Amino acid sequence: MDERPVPIINRRRAVSLITAGLAAPFVSRWAGAQSAWPEQSAVPEILKGSGEVRIATWGGALQQAEQKAYFEPFEKLTGIKVRALPGADQAKVKAMVETGNVEWDIVQLSNGSIMNLMKSGDYFERIDYSLVDDGVGKEYRSEYGLEMLVWASVMAYRNDAFNGAAPTSWADFWDVRKFPGSRALYGIGSEHPELEFALMAAGVPADKLYPLDVDKALASYEKIRKSVTKWWTTGAQPPQMLTDREVVMTTVWNGRMAALQEQGVPATICWNQGVARRDGWGVPKGARNKANAMKFVAYSTMAIPQARFALSIPYGPVNEDAFKYIPPERTALLPSAPEIKKKLISYNYDWWIANQEMAVTKFNKWLLG
Repeated sequence: MDERPVPIINRRRAVSLITAGLAAPFVSRWAGAQSAWPEQSAVPEILKGSGEVRIATWGGALQQAEQKAYFEPFEKLTGIKVRALPGADQAKVKAMVETGNVEWDIVQLSNGSIMNLMKSGDYFERIDYSLVDDGVGKEYRSEYGLEMLVWASVMAYRNDAFNGAAPTSWADFWDVRKFPGSRALYGIGSEHPELEFALMAAGVPADKLYPLDVDKALASYEKIRKSVTKWWTTGAQPPQMLTDREVVMTTVWNGRMAALQEQGVPATICWNQGVARRDGWGVPKGARNKANAMKFVAYSTMAIPQARFALSIPYGPVNEDAFKYIPPERTALLPSAPEIKKKLISYNYDWWIANQEMAVTKFNKWLLG
């Protein structure tokens, strides 16, 4: 394990170095189209090393995108082997750290999960921001976690359901006269009920949502309850319901819409009043390969790896310079793109950490009542 201190480099210079090392781009497919895939032939010496880094991920399509955009090129360019281990879980981090048997060097979690654990103990290492590129926005940085992707909870609807009309707000979603048909919303099992949507439907301005008025949100839900034919529990359900015409409108995680649209299903995302959420990296306290972990965290949030990830799966980059390498037609699908970002509400992790148990208990009681 290499725990030697590393020298500080100028992060903008690092980006310039990477950019200068670009090879001719190759072609990668997404949603039936082709786009330039940015290659890189070098990384700053400060990120090179030996040994390995063990990364706990959530598996599935997300890990496949990480493998292509992050893991394989990081191994090739730095000499550090990546061991990807699906099954990321904050409870496992807690148990590992408390027993001293830390099997992961990096874990993929929301910053909210990291902050929640840190409330009860010392479970994560401080991120080494001397390695991190300046293009990563301040809103994505915290002391013990560095966010690396942006996703969004949004509305999706069938284009052929309303005679050419298009819903543009949660008030429209709740308006069953103007936009008739069955709806679906996130239900039992949700750690974060969609209270923000219910409140905006009730007329609460986006900039006045927090602190959330849970009782007012439940009263708003009551107004649409009879039109909600499905309270979904897994991310795969909303796009399938749209495909099968089981519903005309639903809430959905934006990344789930790409495959549906590629198949030609007439369905569209309404970005307005969606809620932007973020996932990132944490380094468990006592990680055996801490130095390598910090190098990987820094590498994965550089502009070109971020761009490649966004080209692999429709989640937004946290490094603003990544958009230099992403074609406009792909940028239009990404929650952190400037034109989309301004339509979204930023999820308030602090409020949810403090009030999650209360909010979930009230929501479940209402839904089952």
